[in-house]
Amino acid sequence: MSSSKKRYLLSIFIAMAFWSCNEAMEENPEPDLIKAPRELMAEVNENFAGGNETVFDASVNAFGFQSPSLSGNDGLLFFVGNSLFNKNWVTAPASTTARDGLGPFFNARSCSSCHSRDGRGMPNVGDQIGRGILLRLSIPGFDFHGGPKPDPIYGKQLQDQSILSVKSQGSFNVNYEELTGQYADGQAYTLRKPSYTIKDLFYGSLDQGVLISPRVGQQIVGLGLLEAIDEQTILSFADDRDTNMDGISGKANYVWNVLENRKSLGRFGWKANEPDVLQQTAGAFAGDLGITNYLFPEENCITGLDCSEIPNGGLEEIDEDDLKKVALYLATLAVPARRGWNEREVLVGKYYFNEMRCNSCHIPKILTGTHERFPFLSDQVIRPYTDLLLHDMGDGLADDRPDFMATGNEWRTQPLWGIGLIETVNGHTFYLHDGRARNLEEAILWHGGEAEASKEQFKKLEKSDREAVIKFLDSL
Repeated sequence: MSSSKKRYLLSIFIAMAFWSCNEAMEENPEPDLIKAPRELMAEVNENFAGGNETVFDASVNAFGFQSPSLSGNDGLLFFVGNSLFNKNWVTAPASTTARDGLGPFFNARSCSSCHSRDGRGMPNVGDQIGRGILLRLSIPGFDFHGGPKPDPIYGKQLQDQSILSVKSQGSFNVNYEELTGQYADGQAYTLRKPSYTIKDLFYGSLDQGVLISPRVGQQIVGLGLLEAIDEQTILSFADDRDTNMDGISGKANYVWNVLENRKSLGRFGWKANEPDVLQQTAGAFAGDLGITNYLFPEENCITGLDCSEIPNGGLEEIDEDDLKKVALYLATLAVPARRGWNEREVLVGKYYFNEMRCNSCHIPKILTGTHERFPFLSDQVIRPYTDLLLHDMGDGLADDRPDFMATGNEWRTQPLWGIGLIETVNGHTFYLHDGRARNLEEAILWHGGEAEASKEQFKKLEKSDREAVIKFLDSL
């Protein structure tokens, strides 16, 4: 046989083998997980979620402690920041000039209204109005800095409350459609898919192309530790083009940094659309409470209304010094320690969490870099279970609203530390960006896109192993 004919037959054989392999992969893209081994061990100090800045408290106040290393004058400022975070702001003019200037439009009267006990907000439930949910608005296109383009009348956020002398912008309803499914073992489950209706608009109609994104306030422990993670560490987790072909990409968001007048790496917010704790804090004061400050000095107004004629609390309704005290408070809230971290069922759940590759995005362990303002947050081994990157979570969770480099399908990986204490601290178990998931199990089942394969593996697990995964998440 000639060498050319041999090469031809060899190429046919390789092609057939490749086709057979692909066909087999398409029929069974994800092999069944190997049963958890009998011997499983916890890591040393695995319960120290926040490194040296971990607190051991699992009570209703678990999220409200200062970092153990905070001391001296900063320790006193923590309590001042806590007071500013929790107190209600009032309409100007008022005798309490340090706390006036609310509105004219707002979503909440205090920061703690959306982050009760420094925890999670909740969505509307039946006829009960949610505590800590709001609607972001934009229209197709980008603003001058590359961020979302505001609705021509209502801007980037629907404020559903207003001061007495001003008509409210409007309100919204949420309705849920029940979706059914089942696990591989036949057990049924239901999910609820929300739809939002904005109503009672007083100042005109929304743009026909308006994009709406509901957002629930997140638990806010460990923000300073996340801020201390080196940018290069975060970028090392990214794989924009999925070069390793594992189906998981992850990309960084670059957002407008108001103080530095340039784009910076985003790491906070549901779409990683804020660069640091200070800007996140200032933006919430301006957008959620209508409290102007040195980063966002413009009144929270709408097109067609002259807000200069409405009494306010001054050019900076919270001064720079007080704003920084609140940012200090938020940056130095300690992370609660894990519970039951070395129990057999928790370790089994951790095993499957890793085998399902949930840890590809929810990265368990990270070494922080240097935090110049709070050195004690530097060089800490923390366990936040996040990569702070954007991931495509599929059409089911999409809000179709871009935010800087984040597409309508992409969300930042939510840090999981403290998630098992939400029910204790806040009295509910509503999860995901809009609170649609009624428990952790439903939150997993809503995962799609880059997490689709992991979700399908979860659905194939035996019931006892699924329960072990939930038990593991509850330990975080």
